[in-house]
Amino acid sequence: MKNSDQPKDALLSRAASIAIGQGLRKVHPLDSHEFIQPRPKDLNSNAVLEKSNADRLAELIPIRYGRMLVSPFTFLRGSAALMADDLSRTPNSGIYVEACGDCHLLNFGAFATPERKLVFDINDFDETLPAPWEWDVKRLATSFVVAAQDNDLDNKVAQAVAKLCVQSYRENLRKFSKMSPLQLWYKQLELAKFAKNAPDKKAKLFREELIKRAETRVAEYLFPKITTEVDGRKRLIDQPPLMFHQNKDNFEAQARQALEVYRESLPDDRRCLLDHYHLEDMAVKVVGIGSVGTRCFVALFMTADGQPLLLQAKEARASVLEPYAGKSQYINHGQRVVVGQRLTQSSSDIFLGWARGPEGRDFYVRQLRDMKVSFSFDEISPLGLKRYAQYCGLALARSHAKSGNAAMISGYLGKSAAFDEAVSRFAMEYAKQNKKDYEKLLDAVRKGAIKAIDESGL
Repeated sequence: MKNSDQPKDALLSRAASIAIGQGLRKVHPLDSHEFIQPRPKDLNSNAVLEKSNADRLAELIPIRYGRMLVSPFTFLRGSAALMADDLSRTPNSGIYVEACGDCHLLNFGAFATPERKLVFDINDFDETLPAPWEWDVKRLATSFVVAAQDNDLDNKVAQAVAKLCVQSYRENLRKFSKMSPLQLWYKQLELAKFAKNAPDKKAKLFREELIKRAETRVAEYLFPKITTEVDGRKRLIDQPPLMFHQNKDNFEAQARQALEVYRESLPDDRRCLLDHYHLEDMAVKVVGIGSVGTRCFVALFMTADGQPLLLQAKEARASVLEPYAGKSQYINHGQRVVVGQRLTQSSSDIFLGWARGPEGRDFYVRQLRDMKVSFSFDEISPLGLKRYAQYCGLALARSHAKSGNAAMISGYLGKSAAFDEAVSRFAMEYAKQNKKDYEKLLDAVRKGAIKAIDESGL
């Protein structure tokens, strides 16, 4: 039931879909999801990481490795390609959704809808592709185990958190499978409602603080912090090696050409909005962990009256899932990211679009930050992590239900905790593998075979 089968699956009744899912359970038992197949003998984890560096900016690759080596959790964040290879050898039901592709707990968070409501959802789609839904669930559960261990929580708590995450996914997916397609399309996880319905005062204060923090992450607030004036013109402030101007004679001309292509990807009303602004400046920006070394730019636009708009143009490469789930139907990987984001999020950035640059690289464009905030590990507690795991399971279920056949997945999962327990055990085992891979990279850096930069000294 790959992507090409989805229109046919979408016309099945809920009862027929559940029956098919139940039948698939007999072919791929729920408890089989506990197991990890051994890697091929010739697979070298560092070699997989090095291969993923192809066509990145060479001077930034050591920063990527430096960020990955902060902890096993940051390593997990930067090694999506490695885990995709491992997940491809795990059992799956054959039911495809629009997968996130890099589904870990820090790729969820709050952001503003066009109506300026704060919602909680998946917020990173660089690797999105139609793929088995189980891959997202297993990577997300593993991220909770690794994060718990990184924060010195014991293994019993780590496994319980992973199990709660999967349980939340399973139970909420069943609820979503009972909604009409239109109800599901409109469904949003509003942060204000989370705060209002918080189970205790501490949780309520945490969510209210998150809302306040999000309100400061807008262009008007960020603009004076990252710009200066040079010869009467607003310029982005260089902060090398993390933000800097490209030293190429034809860079601005190429940027303007790419932005014209981007403009054509927008609906007519958004083009009209964008046309109120002119490009003032553009600089390279290092972002994330797995993305370090790919080309990412911050573009500063201004109105005639000096009002700012900050856009981020980020390189879109082939998804790490592509070798195992098949190629995207979109020739432009920027379009792949944009369509995947629109298909799975409850609401998306009004400036979301794509382009192909003059040198043949694909990009997607969105607003920079725009009230986007992620979970913080400060003063983390077992209870706080469990609650957050339930929210992430809920958000992932809504995302998969919107893009796939929720009733069929629900029929496969059933009402028992068998899948929850199996994936929690998988997550514990994969955390061990992740730590081995982390230590192998660390050893290569210590021996000088791979270069890493510790940013704390910059």
